Parts: sequence; structure tokens; C-alpha cells
Amino acid sequence: MDDNIRFGAATGIGSMPGGDAREAARTVTGGFEDFPFLPELPARGPGADMIGRTAGMLVELYARVEPSGWRIGDRPGRDTKRARSWLGEDLDALEEFAQGHEGDLKVQAVGPWTLAAALELRNGEAALSDPGACRDLAASLAEGLRLHLAEVRRRIPGARLVLQLDEPSLTSVLRGQVQTASGYRTHRAVDRQVVEATLRDVIAVHDGPVAVHSCAPDVPFALLRRAGADAVSFDFSLLTGRDDDAVGEAVEAGVRLFAGVVPGTDGPLSDPAGSVMGVRTLWRRLGLRPGLLAEAVTVTPACGLAGASPAYARQVLAHCVRAARSLADNPE
Repeated sequence: MDDNIRFGAATGIGSMPGGDAREAARTVTGGFEDFPFLPELPARGPGADMIGRTAGMLVELYARVEPSGWRIGDRPGRDTKRARSWLGEDLDALEEFAQGHEGDLKVQAVGPWTLAAALELRNGEAALSDPGACRDLAASLAEGLRLHLAEVRRRIPGARLVLQLDEPSLTSVLRGQVQTASGYRTHRAVDRQVVEATLRDVIAVHDGPVAVHSCAPDVPFALLRRAGADAVSFDFSLLTGRDDDAVGEAVEAGVRLFAGVVPGTDGPLSDPAGSVMGVRTLWRRLGLRPGLLAEAVTVTPACGLAGASPAYARQVLAHCVRAARSLADNPE
């Protein structure tokens, strides 16, 4: 974690509605000129979803779609090929619309623990049930991320790449709340030191900034800070008073907050200043310097926009930019 790292003022989470890669790339590069991201389009089907996309990045591990979900297999099949093909299509589109971009550019992948909770072993149980499988999965993911980041860097050489690891299941992994295949039991909680060490190893594959995203309640801010995350992305509406100390310590340690303050599904939007009112209130409650707001907060949607209409998704991106500007112009 580098205390001198600075991020763009607003960005998206990852997923976008629809299935047109060029339209999605045009939208995110136009909406977030300072901090665009590689869009994900899960509406296209298995392989375009976040688990399938990341499974397609794995090295020497492969996954296929079963009725119960994604399952690790022996060799690359049509599902792996489809996932890689769609990722290539998305990269082609981003390369077209981000040519010459020299600021932040975010790419997303599922983190090791959410992946272990989602991918099944041959017996139908989650990889989370087998510590050896978790280690193999994390190592395969790390190598796949190295190759992916190198490919994005080759295509858009002027960008500073920001890696986002999506970990919505992380809290459930830590608490032993991930259900077994039968649904009658849950897998044992994974030791926090093991979780932290694995995250640290995966974060270390990128020589640039890394954000960890979760739109679930009770994001483990302190653990992520210790693991080396440069930013934590979260649904701001799920913060409670018991998060205050961990959030304050993270900010003081130089961790950027990707504050999800704009709803990700269709509905009325408040004025931009109203969207970040809660952030200002949090700042006052923590006793943090108002002038630090713009340096410490990036405004985002609360979660991905896959469930939004295309028109609403475009409105949300523009709204995030305006809300970030309001935060910078009026921090008090």
C-alpha cells in the first residue's frame, strides 16, 4: 500500500447492462474520462458473468457450467473458450475507445475467496471445502491476473492500471456462512490469517494500485488494509456505526474509499450534493479533515449496473461524476 497513490474522483464497479461490448466501452470511457474501467456484460450468459469471466483467466485450471454452477474440470471446454472469447471482445472494444488514455484504468476480477466459494470441485462441493484446492486456485488466479494485466498494458500502454478484486463472499467465508452443496450445513470459517495471507499474495501480483470490492454488509476494512489493499470499494448505505473505527483507521493509513453512494438499479436520483451528504456526515463523525475528502474518496454506484436499464446506467455514471465534483467543491 502506497500512501502517495491518488485515484480518479469517480468510476464504476464493473458490470453494465446489455451485450454490446463497443457500446459499453464507449459509455464508460465517455462517462468516466479520468477513471474508466473494463466493462463486464453478464447479460450475454455464462462466461460473461463475473465468476465465468475470472474462471476463464485461470492458468492450468479450467471450469465448465453445470446445472448447479461453475465446476472445475480437467481441460478447457466450450465454456472456457466462450469466456475467453468474450473477454477478448471486451478488450478489443476498450482498446478502440481508450486509445491514448493516460490516466487510471480499472480492470476487475473475482478475488480468491469469492472464487473458492463459487467454484465447485468434482464432488460438487465448493473449492472452499478443501484448503489445498484453495491454495491451487489462488496460485492459478495470481498467474492469470499477471497475464491479463500484461495484455491490458500492451493494448493501452499509457494507462495506469488499477486492479479491482471482487470479494462479495469474503465476510461469509470469514464467518462460516457459505452453504454446502446440500444446503443443510455451512463450510467451516476460514482462519483470518489464512484469508489475509492469500489476499496479500494475490494483491502482490500487480505492481500498481489494487482495490477490493464488496457490496455485502460488514466489509472487513482492517483485514483488507493489512493485506495491502490501496482502496476498499463498498455499498455506503450498508455502513453502520460499528464500522467507524475501521474506516477511520483505513483512511488515516492512506486507503482510498470507493464509496458506493448511487443506487445501481433504476429509480429516482437525488441531486449530486445529496448523494454524498452521508459521506460528509461520516467525515464529521470521524473527526477527519474536510479537505481530505476529495483526496480520500472516489464516488461509485452502490454495486454493478447489470440490472439497470441502459439509459439509467448512463445517468448513474454522469451522476457519480457530478457528485464527486460536489464533494471536491464543497467538502464541508
